[in-house]
Amino acid sequence: MSTIKTALKAAKGALDAHQYDAAIANANKALKEDFKNYHANVFLGLAFEKQGRNEESEKAYKTAASVKASDPLAWQGLISLYEQQGGRKLNEYHDAATRLATLLMEIDDKTRCQTVVDKYTDFARTYGSRAQYQHSLDILLPHGDVYDYLEGHIMHPSITYSRISEIVEQDEKERINFEIGQRRTRLGAKIDQVTAEVKKEVLQASDLETLYQRVIDYTDDDAIRRSYEEKLLQHAYDTLIVLPSAQKGEKLLEVTRLAKGLVILKHPFQLAWKIVLEWEDVERLEELDLGLLEEYVEFFPEDGLAKILRGFLDSEIASFPKHASSEEQEGDAKEKGPAMTAEDRLVLMTDGVEDSPTTTLGLRIMAEYYLYLEESESAVDAARSGLRHVVTEARGTSLSLVNNVDAIKLILGTALVRYHAPRHHPEAKSLFEDVLARKPVNTYALLGTGLIFEEQEEYNRATEFLDCAMKQGSNVRVEAEAAWCRALCGDYTTGFSELENCLPRLIASDPRTKTLKAQVLYRMGICLWDMDSSKSARRDRNKAYARFIASLQADINCAPAYTSLGIYYADYAKDKNRARKCFQKAFELAPSEVIAAERLAQSFAKTSEWDLVEVVAQRVVDSGRLRPAPGSKKKGISWPFAALGVVQLNNQDYPKSVVSFQSALRISPKDYYSWVGLGESYQSSGRYIAATKVLEQAQKLEQELDSEALGDTWFSAYMLANVKRELGEYDVALAGYSKVLASRRKEYGVSISSLQTSIEAAWQNTELGFFGRAIEHTGQALEIAKEFATWCKDAYNLWKSIGDLCSVYTYVQAYSEDFPIEAIRELLRIDGDTEAYYLLADVDGVDWAAFEHSTEGKGPEAYLETCCYADILAQKKAIACCVHDPHAQSIGWYNLGWTEHRAYVCCQGWEDRDKAKTSRFLKAAVQCFKRAIELESGNADFWNSLGVVTSQLSPRVAQHAFVRSLFLNDKNARVWTNLGVFYLIQGDIQLANDAFARAQSADPDHSQAWLCQGLLAAQLGETTEARNLFTHAFEISNALATQIRRSFASSSLDHFLSSPAASTSTASLLQPLLALRQLRKQTIIDLPNEHTLSLLTERIGSYTEASKHLSSISSYLEAESEESESAEILARFAQAKADLSRSQLAERNYSSAAENAETALDLSADDDQASGIKSRTRLSAHLSAGLSQFYLGSIDRSIEMFRAALKETHGDPDIICLLSQILWAKGGEQERSIAREQLFDCIEKHPGHVGTTLLLGVIAVLDDDKDTIEAVAEDLQGLQTRDDLSPEQRKQLAQLLNAVAFLYPGDTDPVSSQLSKAIAAVMLDPSQPYGWRQLAGLTDESHPAEMAVLTATRKVPPGGELSAEDLSEAYAGTRRGEDAQKSIMLAPWKTVGWQALSLVSSA
Repeated sequence: MSTIKTALKAAKGALDAHQYDAAIANANKALKEDFKNYHANVFLGLAFEKQGRNEESEKAYKTAASVKASDPLAWQGLISLYEQQGGRKLNEYHDAATRLATLLMEIDDKTRCQTVVDKYTDFARTYGSRAQYQHSLDILLPHGDVYDYLEGHIMHPSITYSRISEIVEQDEKERINFEIGQRRTRLGAKIDQVTAEVKKEVLQASDLETLYQRVIDYTDDDAIRRSYEEKLLQHAYDTLIVLPSAQKGEKLLEVTRLAKGLVILKHPFQLAWKIVLEWEDVERLEELDLGLLEEYVEFFPEDGLAKILRGFLDSEIASFPKHASSEEQEGDAKEKGPAMTAEDRLVLMTDGVEDSPTTTLGLRIMAEYYLYLEESESAVDAARSGLRHVVTEARGTSLSLVNNVDAIKLILGTALVRYHAPRHHPEAKSLFEDVLARKPVNTYALLGTGLIFEEQEEYNRATEFLDCAMKQGSNVRVEAEAAWCRALCGDYTTGFSELENCLPRLIASDPRTKTLKAQVLYRMGICLWDMDSSKSARRDRNKAYARFIASLQADINCAPAYTSLGIYYADYAKDKNRARKCFQKAFELAPSEVIAAERLAQSFAKTSEWDLVEVVAQRVVDSGRLRPAPGSKKKGISWPFAALGVVQLNNQDYPKSVVSFQSALRISPKDYYSWVGLGESYQSSGRYIAATKVLEQAQKLEQELDSEALGDTWFSAYMLANVKRELGEYDVALAGYSKVLASRRKEYGVSISSLQTSIEAAWQNTELGFFGRAIEHTGQALEIAKEFATWCKDAYNLWKSIGDLCSVYTYVQAYSEDFPIEAIRELLRIDGDTEAYYLLADVDGVDWAAFEHSTEGKGPEAYLETCCYADILAQKKAIACCVHDPHAQSIGWYNLGWTEHRAYVCCQGWEDRDKAKTSRFLKAAVQCFKRAIELESGNADFWNSLGVVTSQLSPRVAQHAFVRSLFLNDKNARVWTNLGVFYLIQGDIQLANDAFARAQSADPDHSQAWLCQGLLAAQLGETTEARNLFTHAFEISNALATQIRRSFASSSLDHFLSSPAASTSTASLLQPLLALRQLRKQTIIDLPNEHTLSLLTERIGSYTEASKHLSSISSYLEAESEESESAEILARFAQAKADLSRSQLAERNYSSAAENAETALDLSADDDQASGIKSRTRLSAHLSAGLSQFYLGSIDRSIEMFRAALKETHGDPDIICLLSQILWAKGGEQERSIAREQLFDCIEKHPGHVGTTLLLGVIAVLDDDKDTIEAVAEDLQGLQTRDDLSPEQRKQLAQLLNAVAFLYPGDTDPVSSQLSKAIAAVMLDPSQPYGWRQLAGLTDESHPAEMAVLTATRKVPPGGELSAEDLSEAYAGTRRGEDAQKSIMLAPWKTVGWQALSLVSSA
């Protein structure tokens, strides 16, 4: 025991001496003796604490406290230790401080106990978190023993609870913000949904309401209590909003209790007052507590709801009972100041809605006030907003606001009945029905439903609802509406008496009944108006007229009364000025006054005031009264849409006019004139298919509706004809015009359209190449023009069309002999005045005398000249007819210029010996275009035309004109093309190429640009590129592009002659051939094209036509050569004769062929001719002569010709083959020997020549020369693998090999040898039919014959060059009856098909 004391004493001394190691050692020594020694553990803990060994110190202190828990020394040591560590051991500090305070309380040491508590809470606030500080304040709360012991010495509980609540508020706020920030980034998260979820989680678990209530319970300060009551209500309300519906009940009661408590105390907390006011579920506003409303206005004067309430309480619709005496009311009025005007009141209430847009009570009041002011649109907006917010409020709080919802629905339904009636009647009706489902006798719902049926003209049903509403109580408005419905049902007497009974109860000075009184008086007037419809009764100013005036005296803004007065003045008083003023006033007051609007629109339309018509019609459309509600029996009103369509049509606003007429037709599907207007709109906007359907529908209505009611219906037929004209269906259009003209002969527009349509049809057929049809249409146009000229001979379009009619003949010159000279002469002198024809006569030399002189000539050239002169005179007459119209004059000069230019082009071909005579047309064209430019200098086409006609006369002027035209319109492909041609003429190839490229980019379908590009390529020697460009230009051009056809045909023929691959195909010549045939009808004399045409027809096997063309060419050239004695013409004559001889040879006209060939040889014997032309001409003539003589039996003469040809061609192998065949045919041994020698020499000089090899093989077979056969056989086998053989050569080779195999089979029998050769032919080229055909002939199997048909079918054009005869032979080899018939059909001149059919029939 002494040892322990000594150790403790030594440890105490060491601690005092700050020798902590010694103190630790001595304390441990004592603990060895007694490990539960209290003071040893305390000394040990203190020594460890001084050395900073906190963990060991804490352990020692806790051991000491466990040994002697009632001694405060160890606890004080722990507190000291914890304080040194800051906030790290704050939770342990709380336990130690609580334990020490309890010990001190037990020993009744208040001072030290308070010190411990204060020190701990201050320490927690300084070093701890908010949660730890909140935990420290728990010691001071009333539920603990410490609070009871230290009450009065520590903080008041209200302060403690307020501090705790502040901490919890901050924590919840941070948690809410943190969770929202975390969750809003999730995929598909919505901020509103996330916010509601987070608030629900946090607020449901919150203790704030308990803390607020504790502060309220313990505080003695009323201000603090009110403040925390506000916080409590706000928190409870926020919690109520986010709670699930099933949990809202109790919280709703709590929120309501708290709010009412604050209101009872008259505490100005706005949320409480709004809850009490807006959660009050009342049917009528008068059921609200007036005192509460006034107090709210007093407490929150700047709040939006307060402004609305202030205006409401000062308005006519506030009908609260007056409890105060008159003196008190006067005193209140003096305190409030002067009364507000209606305008000020409305401004105040509108500001209130802007300040508080979500207040349900305020929106309900505003909707009702707008309804009172008859501002239906504003009432609808306010009611919709109020209904939306009250439903949201009820859903968020689980309140039952049925009365509020019904009241707002009634306001909304009533406003919708008036707003753009009847557009919103279905919605209004559904609202009333919803209210009536809960409240079957609601007066306002019954009245609203009755008004809807009244508007829908279902007066009996309306009366039922209104009578039911009358049973619920006296209501003068309901009675007036019921009486009016009876009147509308036809019972005017009863209706009038009931309306009259309503008048005494309607006070004019009362603003709420003023409008109704005016309406009742107006309706009484209508009853009197309809009771007696005689003119005398309606003129009586003491009857209906007096009621209308009385109605306006009651309410000067009664629009229907103005309408009725307008009808009275217009139809009975015959005072149009007053009537118009009445209609205008009625329409200004109410755009829904449709009758007044219609009368106004009609009056404006009569005076062509279309802008005013549009204004009236548009206002009526905007009123929304045109279309009946769905299910309504009331008819719609379509005339405003039709009027808008007419105005928009006049303004050329076609898309809008289409919409307007469509709207009119949706309302009135049988409105004939709307169908016609819609068709015209479609046609003007380019929608021709739609226009056709619409106008056809209009014509159907003509048959269904009364013709007297429709009036004139010709316009629809005229418009339909216009549409057909635009679609290019000219025949149908002309038939339509003729139908109209049958009843309206002198209708100018129809006659001109018919005439122009005939001309357009002629031009279209000319462009398509249907020249006969074009001439037929010119005949139709001439008849129309003759009829038109009898009653209107000064029309510009008439003479312009006559000029176009004459111009057609200049483009189809083959029909110039059919030109109706006499009819045109009669038209040109129809008025006997020829003065107009002398215009520019001094320049172009064309006047009436010149025209008469031209008609005396005969022949194509004379007829063409007459056409040109007639065209020019007609265009001059057109100019004379438009002297007062500058624009028409400019167009007339432009047309005359091109007419002069056309005459210049036509005359060039047949007046080339009189250049001065042709140039006069060109000079006149220049004058015309200059005059057109003077009148309209901004027209790009005029400048382009001037550039075209001056290209040869003045290049500088031409270039300036083209550049000016492009300045005005740089997207015109024609101008770029013309500029490119100008540069090409001037020799600037690069600029020409650039201009053509610009033209192609501006319009890729402009064929002339591609033609000129091809001419440029040809000039540069790029023949392939030129041919491709000519082909493309031909494909996209029309028949009027004659130069394109010339270039295309000549380039195609050149390619055909120069390309071996192309020379085997005749299908590629069909397009050039057709082009030249069309061109032949467009020009009278064009020898180069005629010669090209003959060569093409010869190539395709039409030898008779070729001979005909060549004979004509030869005759013309013969005459030319005799007249001019030109070597060039002589050479062309010789060439024509040689070509004619060749064609006659093909026709088997051997004598003529021989004669013409010898003529060609005689003509080409002159050495002055070009060597190239001469050699080709003479070679052709020699060959033709040789073959002709052979077929005529003159073998010697034939041989002589071939030898001459062989000499001129220096041993051409093909000619050698021909000569050898002729020699062999002569039959003499010497001639045959010479033939063999010629062929052997040829094969040595031209190894591999197909014709020579085949002839040697045939001769060897005929001579039975086995050695030669063996020598030639190898060459024949090699020919089978060559690709350059023609179909005929392949056929001959197959036949020869088959013969060799049969005659010289070798070691096998003949049939097997032939079979092997046929199989070899098939293996070498299985796509050719010859091997298959041989194989089919050698076997009985059907497959080779079917393959022969299949391959032959694929090789005929356009897949190959196989002839019809070869395909016929393939079908004949199948041994089937149907194939034999096909064989005969393909080549009836071949015997093989007939033989096959005979064999099949006999079998």
